Amino acid sequence: MARRNPRLDKIYDVFDKHKVEIDRDSIWEVQGTPVVKHKDVERLGAAIGVKWTKPEIVRAERDEAVILVMGEANGKTEWSIGEALIVKDNEIGGNYKVKGKMAAYVYAMAEKRAKDRVILKLADLHGDAYSSEEADDFNQDSGNSRNDDRRDDRREVSRPAANDDKAPAREASVSKEEGQKIVTFWSDKIAGITRTKEAMEIASSQDFIKDMKVLSSNGESYVMGKLSDKSQELKKAAHG
Repeated sequence: MARRNPRLDKIYDVFDKHKVEIDRDSIWEVQGTPVVKHKDVERLGAAIGVKWTKPEIVRAERDEAVILVMGEANGKTEWSIGEALIVKDNEIGGNYKVKGKMAAYVYAMAEKRAKDRVILKLADLHGDAYSSEEADDFNQDSGNSRNDDRRDDRREVSRPAANDDKAPAREASVSKEEGQKIVTFWSDKIAGITRTKEAMEIASSQDFIKDMKVLSSNGESYVMGKLSDKSQELKKAAHG
């Protein structure tokens, strides 16, 4: 049976091509446009082997950040801009909601949005999919369509529902000490990688995915950055 949205086929084909597993709850639709969880976009970027240049700060304010990011993979270079402006009561504008006593990380959010856009461009998915970090309205908990029929038979694997990547920023679900242990463990493991295939195996392993889910957004981004940098370093050495 054909899916209602053909762009979903393209998304799954890209993830399959780069051997990145993706849970059935990691993609949903907002007004007919597929939205992919930030975590899975980053994992795709790591599998592609995106090499990042130093970001350029376009605007730096207390409640707003605009960052230009450029990335390269497989001889292709793309750039994009990430914006994060805190939404304030009784004021017009803003695209970054801070709930309750949650701390605001405008620079981290702007960077995530910019990098996700670049990754989707490098994967030829720009215009076919958005990252969940693009807007609060893209949050899966906002009543958006899950599209349970979007996967074909070869993907019908029972998986536990993921509940990470809550916009605007995820807090760690473990203590600071435990979180640091997780970061140190994977950083050391990544540092010891000698083949690019090992980087892909780590990115798709259930242990790695599970540990990334309990870290804060900043902790996860740090580890994913280490994995991406190491993968790019090995690829560069292999073609040197």
